[in-house]
Amino acid sequence: MSVSEHTRPTPETLLAKLQESKAARLRVYIGAAPGVGKTYQMLEDAHALKHQGVDIVIGFIEPHGRAETIALISDLERVPLRRIEYRGIVLEEMDVDAVIARRPSIAIVDELAHTNAPSAKHHKRYEDALELLDSGISVITAVNIQHLESLNDAVARTTGVRVRETLPDFVLKHADEVVNVDVSVDTLRTRLRQGKIYGVEKIEQSLNNFFRKGNLSALRELALRHVAEDQAGKSHTYREREGLAHPVIPEKVMVCMASRGSAKKLLRTGSRIAGKLASDWYAVYVETPREEPGRIKPKDFAALEENIRFAESLGAQVVKLQARQVADALIDYARRKGITHVIFGQSARSRWDILLHGSVINRFLAEVRDATVQVVPLEDEQRVAGDETDWLR
Repeated sequence: MSVSEHTRPTPETLLAKLQESKAARLRVYIGAAPGVGKTYQMLEDAHALKHQGVDIVIGFIEPHGRAETIALISDLERVPLRRIEYRGIVLEEMDVDAVIARRPSIAIVDELAHTNAPSAKHHKRYEDALELLDSGISVITAVNIQHLESLNDAVARTTGVRVRETLPDFVLKHADEVVNVDVSVDTLRTRLRQGKIYGVEKIEQSLNNFFRKGNLSALRELALRHVAEDQAGKSHTYREREGLAHPVIPEKVMVCMASRGSAKKLLRTGSRIAGKLASDWYAVYVETPREEPGRIKPKDFAALEENIRFAESLGAQVVKLQARQVADALIDYARRKGITHVIFGQSARSRWDILLHGSVINRFLAEVRDATVQVVPLEDEQRVAGDETDWLR
């Protein structure tokens, strides 16, 4: 059954109603290109939430045939899709009414820029998500930076590809949590060659077109800059609303280092972001009781000293915190210093270990509302070795 245009609530109307109540929350995982790990990170966090007793379902997700994604969605509840016949073919769209009737605490809604079938309840999937939020259901989603409407021309100039499916910037602007999932250009191209992003028949064409090194580098910069500017705008709006004075240098970047393994990738990312923002930045590590002098392993101590020297060479202010709980220390420091941009490293721990022992990132996202969080995935070889930022998640 089709819904006539005059009965459809506009996205702006839904968003205005949502802002009045703020009962539900929107978390957006954003990245520079397909394959950076947005959906994987989102689903891992969804499993952690489920393990904590949160009622979470999949409203819509597109695995794109990726084995890792399919494995992660297999044991999450999926609300049946709505089947719509259009020009002799059957299309599947998210059943908004069915999700609302199910009443979960959180719904996963992927591909927000997608245009629904003509007889669907809403024209665009982001409008479906706004209705869920208006109904009191929190939403987590993943999007690529090239789908933002304001960047459409810039992406076309940079890559030579005009993206047809776009997402209004106000959706990202009003997100409660934005997680930028980043990965190096070389790692992304390696994943493509290994068939982890597209099928074999598309690999060479993609490498020579959209996934050229220059394109990916430019898209990474767009993602970092846009998320940083978005957070700066939110900080400005908050201070205006609360009547607070604006600091001379409002942006502050915090890189969360572990006291073991190499943190060079995280520190380079922090240095790059701080340079773009012309801001102060801090390389922070938490010394737990097992890492006190005399108890820390010599190998870990040597790695920590190397990380500190590297951070200082990049211009960071190195900060040592002492606490039994890493999350408590990082949350307290971020609040005291007014941190606006936080960089975590993805853990090499198994998903089950994270589920059993908790996630520092999820704790941080839940308690620090006014900071942009970026998760930097491990390189594939580091993921196997398990030598970076074990406590960060």
